[in-house]
Amino acid sequence: MSKTVIFGATGAIGSALAAQLHADGKQLHLVGRNKSELEQLATRFQASYSLFDAQDHPSIIAAVEDGTQQGGVEGVIWAVGNILLKPITKLTAADIQSCFQLNLFGAITAIQASINELKNHHGSILLFSSVAAQYGFTSHAAIGSAKAAINGLVVSLAAELSPEIRVNAIAPSLSESKMAAPIMGNPQMAKALAAAHPLGRLGNASDFAPLGALLMDNHQSGWITGQVLAVDGGRSSLQAGARAKSA
Repeated sequence: MSKTVIFGATGAIGSALAAQLHADGKQLHLVGRNKSELEQLATRFQASYSLFDAQDHPSIIAAVEDGTQQGGVEGVIWAVGNILLKPITKLTAADIQSCFQLNLFGAITAIQASINELKNHHGSILLFSSVAAQYGFTSHAAIGSAKAAINGLVVSLAAELSPEIRVNAIAPSLSESKMAAPIMGNPQMAKALAAAHPLGRLGNASDFAPLGALLMDNHQSGWITGQVLAVDGGRSSLQAGARAKSA
């Protein structure tokens, strides 16, 4: 049976997606860099798995090949990224290269390696953008531009790969995860960041998993492609603190 390959499966969003897709009856091939966590998830979800390094193109390609040998690939999810916050005057070439590799170049490599399989299975691709791709924040020059590139990749590939393959993305705002832990370490800062969202809280992985699973399902979302869907507590479109008042 063909599988959905989840890159970044041991992260908060990747593991939540794996749980949701497993509950929906999908077969999974999990890809990550932490062997012990990956083995635990693979056992839990009766999945195959591959170790990889998101900075290393051959290991990305090898992970897709592993998924193909396990029954074929019907979906690819790139749930890999980082939160690089530096003012423009402090950014180095290595910072920018790493940011784009994790968020954009690695995703492109995974997609290139899986194109034939996805076409054969009329598959789906899910990427992750960010509220920072369209809403300006200080010290976000690297990550904001890398995530904006994801938006461009989504619409370009959705056009190029249709009708056989659908391509969509979810654009989160800040959510609770290991990656965001350094930002959340200060309780006062975490409270202020939560208050910046009209819904009054930070996101968590369970906020994204249901939509992600929907977008991977041809039966439920077969007429959705080329979309970057915000799941951000209203941050990209509403004024923080705004509340509708009854007449």
